[in-house]
Amino acid sequence: MQFGCYAQVAKEKLQQIPEIDLILGVNEKNKIVEYVEELQAKREKVVQVSKIEEQKEFEEFGMITYTEKTRAVIKIQDGCNQFCSYCIIPYARGRIRSRTPEMVIKEIMQIAQNGIKEVVLTGIHLASYGKDFEGDLKGVYLIDLLEKIQKIDGIERIRLGSLEPTLITKEFVDRLSKLSKICDQFHLSLQSGCNETLKRMNRKYTIEEFESGVNLLRNAFPNVHLTTDIIVGFPGETEEEFSNTYEFLKKIKFYKMHIFKYSPRNGTVASKMPNQIDGNIKEERSNKLIELSNINEENYNKEYIGKNVEVLLEDREGKYIKGHTTNYMMVKVVTNEELENTIQKIAVTDMKNLELIGNLT
Repeated sequence: MQFGCYAQVAKEKLQQIPEIDLILGVNEKNKIVEYVEELQAKREKVVQVSKIEEQKEFEEFGMITYTEKTRAVIKIQDGCNQFCSYCIIPYARGRIRSRTPEMVIKEIMQIAQNGIKEVVLTGIHLASYGKDFEGDLKGVYLIDLLEKIQKIDGIERIRLGSLEPTLITKEFVDRLSKLSKICDQFHLSLQSGCNETLKRMNRKYTIEEFESGVNLLRNAFPNVHLTTDIIVGFPGETEEEFSNTYEFLKKIKFYKMHIFKYSPRNGTVASKMPNQIDGNIKEERSNKLIELSNINEENYNKEYIGKNVEVLLEDREGKYIKGHTTNYMMVKVVTNEELENTIQKIAVTDMKNLELIGNLT
């Protein structure tokens, strides 16, 4: 069986593989049981891949993705209109589609009634939330939805998934900073710290604009932690361009960086670009940025030794119960008490393997 993004863009190729009996697209996954039953009845290959580019509304699946015991991950948006040169997602997931505020609020209220304290809002391109709305909903964007979620009793933390840097404007940050439940950890997808590389990637911002957004967030949230994604070895990335990226990353000092070695995706513009980078060079550049990321995380964490932090305790790990602060530091505390899904004040005393250790205060 094959379903999802790859089936959406490679239906013909998958049909040639005799071991695959069922091929479903993105829109078909909510009816997977029906298609399996059809397969069993027909005893022949079933291919059902609709034209994702024609879908204009968010499809409700009637389900919540829970992680651990204390956090619910809620998808509020699908699709992407950005067409970054390395990315197949606009072809595989279609154009932007936003879930209505009414449905999002309804689900989060149910989550709160189940005792879940933290919600994480995610999407393929979260910053586009609401840009497809028409009629009465036209002009409702992500910040408007966040202000509605802020009012839901029982929810104590609102965390955001990956954000496009262009979303971070003064107006957005001013309104965001007034919401007491917003977690002061933001993932801004940078991809490269060099303007020339960003231009080839078809990203819609410069490093100067990105840095301006970083400064807005740091001024509004004193303890904010910023994380990012970086692609190394993008076609045409010279030593000078990589050096520019490295120096920019040293300047910004992200809490964590997720480093990816560029990998061509068939059907994308970047896969056909000249000057593809050798794998050994990608590996060398990747290792250098991973080392920088680890140094940053260690330095950030060390600053909290001797301080008190509030931690949403999530799960037991041996003698410890572990959880996260609002700015997403992992903290572990020794206790026999059943404190899962409670927010506790922890006095941080030590750090091991980039994890903070403390005592209940």
